[in-house]
Amino acid sequence: MRTLSDRVRAVRGFVALVALAGLAAGVMAQPEAPPREGDAPRPMRGPGGPGGGSNGGPGGQERKLLKRFDEDKSGQLDAKERAEAREFLKANPVRRPGPGGGPGGRGGPGGPGGPGMFGNENREPAKPGERVAVEDVKPVTGAGLYDTSVVRTFFLEFDSPDWEAELSDFYNTDVEVPATLTLDGKRYAGVGVAFRGASSFFAVPAGYKRSFNISADLTDNEQRVMGKKTLNLLNAHSDPSMMSTVLYSQLANEHIPAPRATFARVVINGESWGVYVNTEQFDSLFVAERFENETDAKGARWKVKGTPNGSSGLDDLGEDLAAYKAKYQIKSKDREEDWEDLANLCRVLSNTPLEELEAKLRPILDIEGVLWFLALDNGLVNMDGYWVRASDYSIYKDSKGVFHLIPHDMNEAFSGGGGPGGPGGPGGRRPRGDGPEGERRDRPMEGDQQPPREREGEPRRMQPRGGVDLDPLVGMDDLRKPLRSRLLQVPSLRAKYLENVRVLAEKSLDWRTLGARVAGLRALVEPYAKAETRRLTSFESFERATASEPPAAGTRSRSLRDFADKRRAYLMGYKAPKESPTPENPARPD
Repeated sequence: MRTLSDRVRAVRGFVALVALAGLAAGVMAQPEAPPREGDAPRPMRGPGGPGGGSNGGPGGQERKLLKRFDEDKSGQLDAKERAEAREFLKANPVRRPGPGGGPGGRGGPGGPGGPGMFGNENREPAKPGERVAVEDVKPVTGAGLYDTSVVRTFFLEFDSPDWEAELSDFYNTDVEVPATLTLDGKRYAGVGVAFRGASSFFAVPAGYKRSFNISADLTDNEQRVMGKKTLNLLNAHSDPSMMSTVLYSQLANEHIPAPRATFARVVINGESWGVYVNTEQFDSLFVAERFENETDAKGARWKVKGTPNGSSGLDDLGEDLAAYKAKYQIKSKDREEDWEDLANLCRVLSNTPLEELEAKLRPILDIEGVLWFLALDNGLVNMDGYWVRASDYSIYKDSKGVFHLIPHDMNEAFSGGGGPGGPGGPGGRRPRGDGPEGERRDRPMEGDQQPPREREGEPRRMQPRGGVDLDPLVGMDDLRKPLRSRLLQVPSLRAKYLENVRVLAEKSLDWRTLGARVAGLRALVEPYAKAETRRLTSFESFERATASEPPAAGTRSRSLRDFADKRRAYLMGYKAPKESPTPENPARPD
């Protein structure tokens, strides 16, 4: 009889063969000239029409240009070197989805000035924002970088008016564009700026807000901005309230270490680009601040990148460490022993008998922290979460060899999913596609995390979808998410997890508490949001999403109030089944 890990590896082998066949077909259909000596591997071509951009799509391999074009060996590219690199990119394009290279190419959906890859029909035309000078803004004093009681203004000055096109050209490469940052009256010269994100980049046309990553130490290894080496200024894509990340961060930090977040205004070359979310980086400084007596020298950090079929859920991938290195991106020193420990965690999770699992995991996993991580992920319906994508989170192994899970992508939480249960009815589940009984046999849906049926007679798997009645025990039969399908099968741990979910419902989602948070944040950010000229959604959408009163009966709403009230009511009335589905017995008992 095959073990769970044997079956998972068999499924993955099938998926790999399909992927290789698709890749071969793509190469045959769109041949490229052989790379020159020293070229980095080219990312896989994504879908798109004429006018494709320079770099790969979401999840594509970062294109290495720095070493090739850094003629003076300074560790960065000057204006001349960047111009040469841009010419090389134009001569060696790789199509990518989204504005300029998305479906339909330029002028089609997602083209410049259009609605973007995923709609936004009410997006207003972009136009220049108000002029703001450094001397017009009073410096903030007595508040930390992530203090949610203030809105700081980040001034960025680029040497070239062509800065936006340059950042776009260098997206998903190792090249940063130098700029001067001014914050609270202090100038930081030679910071490095890059566009970041996946859908938050590709779905946003040129001229609108895109997310920024800022490296304080591009030209000076010792330079820090209020103690931080890296800044993330996010555009709150897919979030008309602009509050999802900030609220999730506040609630998560009451239980586990999580990136802190607050609002900021960004001014570029003297022009306001509107409201951004200033989110803390998961790096060595985060570890030192949030884990007592811990440093990267003693521990290890991984980032689990977000992809539609992420499937990086800490399941057993076998003995070959290369399989783990393909799924998890190490951000600390690359040590073989850390990879061995990560693989061991995955094997223990997937293969230990349930009656022994807790005892085997306690020395190597912060179980209490993970149970809160899972409760937040599901209770707040994080649509980029572990429960649905098995990606978009971070991992830290401390000096004692204990693993901790850290939230990462929080901008698509508090999601009502389009109505009770989300698309597809109760439980927020939807069939795969357009075949019999909704099953799609030719390919999985985007975001599908379920492996194909392994043998005849198994129940048809359904793609989980978010909604205010998302089942806290969703995914209990999904082998790719052993933190749910294995850890939560242990009765005592499942009970503690469900208790955590109930605490979130009873306290965190109570509008008397959450509404006060929302009202305070709205009062703080509303003047800046109203003045935006490059917004991703209308100001009216922001007003509706953050309204203190519940929406009128019978109206569709993405308001935080509507979500909180309905999600709380569902969770407070939730009764767990006596038995949960398992990988061996996927059908839930009546």
